[in-house]
Amino acid sequence: MHALNMLRSAHNEEVWLRRRKRYVYRKCMQTISEMPETLFVQQFRLDKSTFVALCHELRQKTTLKGTREIPLKVKVLCALSFLATGSYQRIVGVTQNLAQRTASRCIRQVVNALNHHAIMAKWIVFPKTRQDRSFIKQEFQRRFGLPGVIGCIDCTHVALVKPNNEEHLFYNRKGYHSLNVQMICDSDLHIINVNAKFGGATHDSHIWASSIVEPYMRELHQNNEHVWLLGDSGYPQRPWLMTPILNAVQGSREERYTERHVQARNCIERCFGLLKARWRCLLKDRVLHYHPHVASNIIMACCVLHNIALKAGLPPPPLQLSTTQDDGDDIMMQDPTLIETGSQNELNQGRAMLSHLLNSLL
Repeated sequence: MHALNMLRSAHNEEVWLRRRKRYVYRKCMQTISEMPETLFVQQFRLDKSTFVALCHELRQKTTLKGTREIPLKVKVLCALSFLATGSYQRIVGVTQNLAQRTASRCIRQVVNALNHHAIMAKWIVFPKTRQDRSFIKQEFQRRFGLPGVIGCIDCTHVALVKPNNEEHLFYNRKGYHSLNVQMICDSDLHIINVNAKFGGATHDSHIWASSIVEPYMRELHQNNEHVWLLGDSGYPQRPWLMTPILNAVQGSREERYTERHVQARNCIERCFGLLKARWRCLLKDRVLHYHPHVASNIIMACCVLHNIALKAGLPPPPLQLSTTQDDGDDIMMQDPTLIETGSQNELNQGRAMLSHLLNSLL
């Protein structure tokens, strides 16, 4: 019995020393000023001033709190490291001197905080005023020679492990499980709308039809404000959504329009590339090992951080082969079911608006 008590005491002392060592390391980590700026950006994707501002904003606007053992800054650093590398939580936890379960809990807390309404409402904003839309229109007009454009829309796949429930909804046409994430960006690659609720088997045009942006764009046209988004041929032509003209005659105004359309819509492809290069947990070869709902929150958090990094003027991370050779969001044909159920009147109005746009091109 005496020997057993001695073993128990030794074990408790070892646990105490291990926890004490982690606590001391965490306290040391709070002095981030000693870390070179370039190394900090490389590891956490934000510079120090932006990181401090983010921590302050999360503390003020969300329920995210630190503890004596794990300060709020350590939680945010842990989450940023995971999102930036896509490494498994155990690896991230070791680098932050956290146990795997503790690292997992920190990541979820920070991701949930980044999904807080107050944070989302500040960082992912669709232009709601005529003045905001006018500014975006001017930028697209200046850069690509296309009037009336307030955003580019497309979907990208983010891989996740096979879900336990309704697995067929997440198995995409490329042969793996994913979320099909719809995004809209402006000419500066800022994400102004995200929909990460649908599985990889869902067609792009179905996600658009279910989006809150679609009726909003429709309402703008009903109020005689001629603005539109740019989408690929997988989307239906509408007065508020312009698609390319396939097989346009060489040298025609249709070809000139399609060339400008492709150049401008490349913004959303570049946005996807930058988002996944900076937050590598979204890359196809990383695979999110989470329930689809949690994976959706992770994607939304990365989009918030993407806009924060752009506003801070941070340079993009160096491109790597796995980034440039990602899942290749290729152009698809329209969903036949939506063509059949879509309004013929809206299609005719869309073609008329496209014809008006063609006539306005120089």
